[in-house]
Amino acid sequence: MITYEITATVQPDLIETYESYMIDRHIPHLMETGCFASATFSRNSGRYRIRYEAHDRDTLTTYLKDHAARLRDDFAAHFPTGVELSRDTWDVVTAFFSE
Repeated sequence: MITYEITATVQPDLIETYESYMIDRHIPHLMETGCFASATFSRNSGRYRIRYEAHDRDTLTTYLKDHAARLRDDFAAHFPTGVELSRDTWDVVTAFFSE
């Protein structure tokens, strides 16, 4: 598995709009690409972490090549200012689950 992680710092006056956009539009559209097995959306006082799990690096590469620009453009149209983003990719070494 490969984790594609985005961290967002959102201005206080945009928090409600940002959360609605992410839950109702952005994350569902990203999941519709078929490139990710799951996603989580977490918050901590105006900071957000969005984690997308891809099965392998080739699938993530497909997302970045074929879909990312369109989804990033839509995001930028909705939030031209007020949201700072960072992106990172993680190789999952192992995962643990409760029994």
